[in-house]
Amino acid sequence: MRAPHLSDIRFYPVKGLRGIPVPQRAVEPWGLAGDRRWMIVDRDGVFVSQRTLPPLAVIGASPTADGGLLLTAAGHEPLAVPPPDAGAGSEAVTTVVWRSAVPALAAGDTADAWFGAVLGIRCRLVYMADPASRPVSPDFGGPDDRVSFADGYPVLLTTTASLAELNRRLAEPVPMERFRPNLVIDGVGQPFAEDRWRRVRVGGAVFRVVKPCARCAVTTVDQQTGERMGTEPLRTLATFRRAASGGVLFGANLIPDGGVGEVRIGDGFEVLEIAPAPDPQFAIVDAD
Repeated sequence: MRAPHLSDIRFYPVKGLRGIPVPQRAVEPWGLAGDRRWMIVDRDGVFVSQRTLPPLAVIGASPTADGGLLLTAAGHEPLAVPPPDAGAGSEAVTTVVWRSAVPALAAGDTADAWFGAVLGIRCRLVYMADPASRPVSPDFGGPDDRVSFADGYPVLLTTTASLAELNRRLAEPVPMERFRPNLVIDGVGQPFAEDRWRRVRVGGAVFRVVKPCARCAVTTVDQQTGERMGTEPLRTLATFRRAASGGVLFGANLIPDGGVGEVRIGDGFEVLEIAPAPDPQFAIVDAD
């Protein structure tokens, strides 16, 4: 077996929309460069996700040279969105991501109308101009740790060994994209070894592994069609990956450690620190 290495890198320019696989990416204190710096919110400023709108999965958003976006959706004309600029009069808004109130800039009426036509709801596209504005949850991060519009932590890592073990238990296997990771590690022999990792190195970047990732209904959405596919893989995960504190676990939440770096497909992977025992609140309980 090949030594553990980075086999996939993906970033998601707009929270909830289609991800972009790339051969390399800079790592910033708040995550991969360009990851989830844009977001769709409802009329109250609360984030919108695939939990309630699975079709978000098939909307494309690609960064443009000027720092804006090119939006694409089947049956609709593409739209180029320039980057909002507070100095040029872009509206400052307060958005909500779970328990966080996050300052942002509105992308403008044209972008809002485009998304409204695609999704059939009243919504707004917003941009995080200052990526240092949102701290991570103090439950697992330090006072200086920051995150973009991601759910809670800057980077999500998964392993092919863990997916293989899950798929061994499923009647129909699921692809890794269902879990929307940023980094995928291949060559790790033991499924769910990531539960006990505490610091890891991926290429030129070091990360703290702060906790296993609790999963939600987004994992049941086919990322190619935008359709919800029933209850899998959550139902099966619940039979062998339910945590004592609640929720079912797959993957690990990471925070860049020591500033910036870069990752490339094929980079070596190294575990720098491992916990002597699982964190009790993330210990797996008997499904019975």
